[in-house]
Amino acid sequence: MRHIMNPLDLSVEELDHLMDLATDIERHPAKYAHACDGKVLATLFYEPSSRTRLSFESAMIHLGGHVIGFADANSSSVTKGETVADTIRVVSCYSDICAMRHPKEGAPLVASLYSRVPVINAGDGGHQHPTQTITDLHTIRSMKGRLSDITIGLCGDLKFGRTVHSLIHALIRYPGVKFVLISPKELRVPDYIRDDVLEANNIPYREVEQLDDAMADLDILYMTRVQKERFFNEEEYIRMKDAYILDKKKLKLAPEDMLILHPLPRNNEIATDVDDDPRAVYFRQVQYGMYGRMALILMLLGLDGIYEG
Repeated sequence: MRHIMNPLDLSVEELDHLMDLATDIERHPAKYAHACDGKVLATLFYEPSSRTRLSFESAMIHLGGHVIGFADANSSSVTKGETVADTIRVVSCYSDICAMRHPKEGAPLVASLYSRVPVINAGDGGHQHPTQTITDLHTIRSMKGRLSDITIGLCGDLKFGRTVHSLIHALIRYPGVKFVLISPKELRVPDYIRDDVLEANNIPYREVEQLDDAMADLDILYMTRVQKERFFNEEEYIRMKDAYILDKKKLKLAPEDMLILHPLPRNNEIATDVDDDPRAVYFRQVQYGMYGRMALILMLLGLDGIYEG
């Protein structure tokens, strides 16, 4: 039995196999329509997350399995004081695999220590979000044809954004990847990412405060939300917020083959007039996420042998 808490729990070879499997699922859905007949996925979501939860549930249903669980801590026994450890002990009696979202960092790891079935971290606080990283990698590889030799711009909240931290950790394992870190000074990547991940591994990167200064150099632009509450004062937020809104005017500075990704939900950081641009792939990214989660479920249940490679 195996759990997935962190994108680094999967080797590069395993990630490549997972993405190959996801691609095969996309191309031959009928082959996998009954792969999980009789299997049950438990979705334990202690905080709201419509996209991730529905993606997991849709993934299991498309594989022929069933879904149980809850979408809010208030509808679970946590309101009676039940611990994560006891909840997973009970739920793993009813299910074959579990996806857990929790506001406290490390809660899915605690669950994995007591579970009788594989546990997937579906996001824990500001810590990790491994299946979003799988989604991002699969989207880039599917649409660019590679994960190596790319320049990726990460824009917005780079300090607190768990999707950004997970993606950096995953991408540094591929050769020729360069990062452009685009954020206000208050929301730069944490020192431990800059020092212990990027610089410690001799990964090329530069930090800029203006989106306009980065656009011309990018193969990928990964947008995230810049939230007002992250700033020290409202004046600074007002001064900077428009610098991180991607619109058609800014897109004129970008290469014709650049891809725009976003983990969603968005607020106003991507103008709706960008949605029709062929470079905007954030809604296709959602679809790739479901295929990636289908592949991960099969892998953890030992059912990925249906893919012959």
